[in-house]
Amino acid sequence: MEYVSTRGGTRAVDFEGALFSGYAPDGGLFMPQHIPSLDRDTLQRWSSLSYPELVKELCSLFVPATLVPRNALNELIDRAFSRFRHKNVVHMSRLKDGLNILELWHGVTYAFKDLSLSCTGQFLQYFLEKRQKHVNILVGTSGDTGSSAIESVRGQKNVDIFVLLPKGFCTQIQELQMTTVIEDNVHVFAAHGNSDEIDEPIKELFADVDFAGKYNLMSLNSVNWSRIMVQIAHYFYAYFQCTPSLDTTQLPMVEIVVPTGGGGNITAGCIAQKMGLPIRLITVVNSNDIIHRTVQHGDFSLAESVKATLASAMDIQEPYNVERILWLLSGSDSLLIKTLMEQFNISKRLKLPEDLHRKLSETLGSCSASDQDIVGAMRRCWEENQYLLCPHSAVAAHYHYSQPHSFLFLSLLSSIPRCCLAPASAAKFQDALLRAGLAPQIPPEITALTAMETRSTPLERGQHWAQVLRGRIEAVAQQW
Repeated sequence: MEYVSTRGGTRAVDFEGALFSGYAPDGGLFMPQHIPSLDRDTLQRWSSLSYPELVKELCSLFVPATLVPRNALNELIDRAFSRFRHKNVVHMSRLKDGLNILELWHGVTYAFKDLSLSCTGQFLQYFLEKRQKHVNILVGTSGDTGSSAIESVRGQKNVDIFVLLPKGFCTQIQELQMTTVIEDNVHVFAAHGNSDEIDEPIKELFADVDFAGKYNLMSLNSVNWSRIMVQIAHYFYAYFQCTPSLDTTQLPMVEIVVPTGGGGNITAGCIAQKMGLPIRLITVVNSNDIIHRTVQHGDFSLAESVKATLASAMDIQEPYNVERILWLLSGSDSLLIKTLMEQFNISKRLKLPEDLHRKLSETLGSCSASDQDIVGAMRRCWEENQYLLCPHSAVAAHYHYSQPHSFLFLSLLSSIPRCCLAPASAAKFQDALLRAGLAPQIPPEITALTAMETRSTPLERGQHWAQVLRGRIEAVAQQW
């Protein structure tokens, strides 16, 4: 299994090469050269597997045993999930009105990113110890990625991690989960800018090929293929949990609703679909609706500004993983993707070619939710189930609640179950709960954060953020 850039301008790499890369050197994103296709017998065999077992099976398709022997791969994944609070790692809650919620947030930081990042952290350690190598990880976060990435590598001797968070755009808990980690290898920067703005200095450093090579820079954002790979398991697990039997003549269909920010999770869903999983995908966004507009109208163009919403981790205008989806749907046409993305990078506006837009709209449905919609879904879910949704999960629940419920509609679709992915615990979003008139239920580990020492470096407007980062990386390197 080799990995190629979506823009076709760099040589293919193996899994280790993709793992230790951020963006590909030509500005593209790494994708598997070949997507494995699964037959009915494989799906039947997998249908009784636990979530960790599904992760192992899927990863073994993308990580050759010649690179990581299967026994070692299994041990790494078991170690990754050892800190999760739920015995099944993830959990399906079956609520009233056919609302199925797949809770992906039972890791250390109460966010779904713990699933993929805990595995990625183990893969990194495996290769770093084997190669006696040190890396510098650069991460931009809109909320949960930073803390999950920090937890996956904190205290490790052969890794330094540099995290940029958008000051004032994360919740207090999200910020504290990053700034209270006092470790020599953890460097947190509080930038006075939004999620898209903090991506710019990171892109600038990765674009400096000599600097990136000299200091072994890599990314743990969903730019990193390893994260996408692990997330494919969400879809297989959700599918098997929602299908009572695979013994029907035609495999049953399941609709999976995916709260979407940078697009990594929905990309994993598109790959699962490509592998032969019979799922219908719905990408749901907040008022920052570029993906919704792209699916509905082929309009991949920036709005005037990022809107601050209750679902803050999805306050993103440039969902970079859309490039991976377009590459997949174009039949791996890297020349077309290079042309389209270069056009977008210059003008920040792009009208998809008609054929590509048609394929996208056939692959994905979409929906956007306002803050009012989010609050409404949170309230309804609580009133009907005494179940608290985080605002991101509520975007998915809003889609579910907004579907028509006429007798004719139900008779046509009654055989199609729906599963909403829940990316975070409601406990992390107290302000949103209060806005919905609901009482937060805060775990003691989260309450304790407010009394802990914090450490971060401010990045003010007017500073050259890339230069500040460069200087810190060089200073840290001198200690090695």
